[in-house]
Amino acid sequence: MNFNHKSIMVDEVLNSLNINPDGIYLDCTLGGGGHSRAIANKLSAQALLIGIDQDEDAVKAAAENLSDAICKVKIIRANFSRLNEILDDLGIDKIDGALFDLGVSSYQIDTPQRGFSYMKDSPLDMRMDKLRSLTARDVINTYDEDRLIKIFSDYGEERFSKRIAAAVCKARKISPIETTGELVKIIESAAPHIKNGGHPAKRIFQAVRIEVNGELEILADSVKDAVNRLKGGGRLAVITFHSLEDRIVKDTLKLLAQDCICPKNFPICICNHHAAIKILGKPVTPSHAEILSNNRAKSAKLRVAHKISKEDFT
Repeated sequence: MNFNHKSIMVDEVLNSLNINPDGIYLDCTLGGGGHSRAIANKLSAQALLIGIDQDEDAVKAAAENLSDAICKVKIIRANFSRLNEILDDLGIDKIDGALFDLGVSSYQIDTPQRGFSYMKDSPLDMRMDKLRSLTARDVINTYDEDRLIKIFSDYGEERFSKRIAAAVCKARKISPIETTGELVKIIESAAPHIKNGGHPAKRIFQAVRIEVNGELEILADSVKDAVNRLKGGGRLAVITFHSLEDRIVKDTLKLLAQDCICPKNFPICICNHHAAIKILGKPVTPSHAEILSNNRAKSAKLRVAHKISKEDFT
């Protein structure tokens, strides 16, 4: 399978995970296995690498990519929201590290029939997991105008959400909107091009993709689940690509790094909340050289957290 996806900040991810050669590592967004291959190269025959992805094509490509890894490898087709269930099924309590590389892969964008790209005319789909029933076509043709406005505004941060939603609803009364090309023309007719603002279809496609795949609603809980599964001293690495997911990750890690979370006006602590992690430094961004070689890396941010252990208090 020609699964083309260039993994981002591979060296930075390896450094952030502080690899234990005999450890257990969880790649929650396996993709074609680029990051996992780099992690596996640092692991011994006693180690275990677990890869999760909901995309059947990604699972097949990763299995091929990792077929000769020295370490033990388990690849599971699933959404990362099921990571607790997956680890339980494998009889694993704690892990040494976990990675989330969020968003859509280059393979998904560049494969026209998947319907992720506004630059290629194809059927409206956008499902990362082809077993899901909801498609982009369903969202565009069946959601009422108010719901479309909310999705375009909340998930796409599109200033012309009302105009675009109205144009979509008007067009679909004539005939169903079937392709990405049709949708792009409707968006272009409703939203003016703004200098340095990027193509408005980019934001709408992002919004619809997030809705189809339920990307944001599972993110905070999944990050918390991964942290809970880390051994003391274990590491969590999360790569984000847009402000919405990055804000969720940032706020979730900040919460997990706090002790008391009672309202500030409480005279004494009653929450009994204790910090689970220590956030390591500021977000890491790709080097200039990496951005030049891979333009899709330019918005990436890598956030890293360390699971607090007894040694942190000695």
